[in-house]
Amino acid sequence: MKLVVLSREPRSYSTQRLVAAAVERGHEALVIDHLQCNLVLEKGQPSIIYQGQPLARPDAIIPRIGASVTFYGTAVVRQFELMKVRTAVESQAIVRSRDKLRSMQILSRAGVGMPKTAFTNFTDDVPALIEQVGGAPVIIKLLEGTQGLGVVLAESVKAAQSVIEAFHNLKARILVQEFIQEAKGADVRAFVVNGEVVGAMRRQGQEGEFRSNLHRGGVGTLVKLSRAEKAAALLAAKALGLGVAGVDMLQSKRGPLVLEVNSSPGLEGIEKATGLDIAGRLVDYTAELTLRKRGGKEKPKRKKVAPEAGQAN
Repeated sequence: MKLVVLSREPRSYSTQRLVAAAVERGHEALVIDHLQCNLVLEKGQPSIIYQGQPLARPDAIIPRIGASVTFYGTAVVRQFELMKVRTAVESQAIVRSRDKLRSMQILSRAGVGMPKTAFTNFTDDVPALIEQVGGAPVIIKLLEGTQGLGVVLAESVKAAQSVIEAFHNLKARILVQEFIQEAKGADVRAFVVNGEVVGAMRRQGQEGEFRSNLHRGGVGTLVKLSRAEKAAALLAAKALGLGVAGVDMLQSKRGPLVLEVNSSPGLEGIEKATGLDIAGRLVDYTAELTLRKRGGKEKPKRKKVAPEAGQAN
């Protein structure tokens, strides 16, 4: 299989692990910066020019599209789709997952548990808005925020009013969300590949920090998911049409509550926490997509390696 990893960071842990896993399985792997791709459209012959040269059509791609370049990144993924190239994550699924409001509407319709959330264009009655999500304290999130950025904990109605007014004055769109006290600054990330939870970790924020993101100093540890947590993660990924997803959940008194579904989840935290070859599972899934297209039954080649530590959940 000729595999392209779409990534702006060829030296990042996730990109290097995907390339290594592909080579280990006998595939050809190439890293391409999607922002350096020019898309050429003509009748029946869509193509991609990369660094001034026509790009040879690969068998499959694994998109690693950052949130800040979602528009152009998904346009590149769509171009590959037009060229009949299989992708581990479809362009439309990436778009759905990146729109926090739209994704939560889809999850709500699918019956996925989530913290009570409110969205408003503007309101003078902030106390009423806060009551609609269960009262203070509340979480206020920028729709465009990632990796814990643009997320504020407002301890009181007065504090929430100040933050909401500040965001509105900046013409920033926000969500107001119920604060789950019993989570105690921790969440669970389930890594889903092809309708299966292939690894999970508990992320604990630093002392005094309500955000558990590893980019904010959180620590990931191996966790065994309950049946309810597995079911919630799988339902969330399926509802958004994601073949690969990192599903972030809070453990609450009323069961697992999905916070967010990431279409380009990082591999470093989950692999180090679980000791599992998550990159290999992702590459195998991508290879299976290619074989399905060809109608083949052969299994992707894989070199013998030492057993990985840990057990899949």
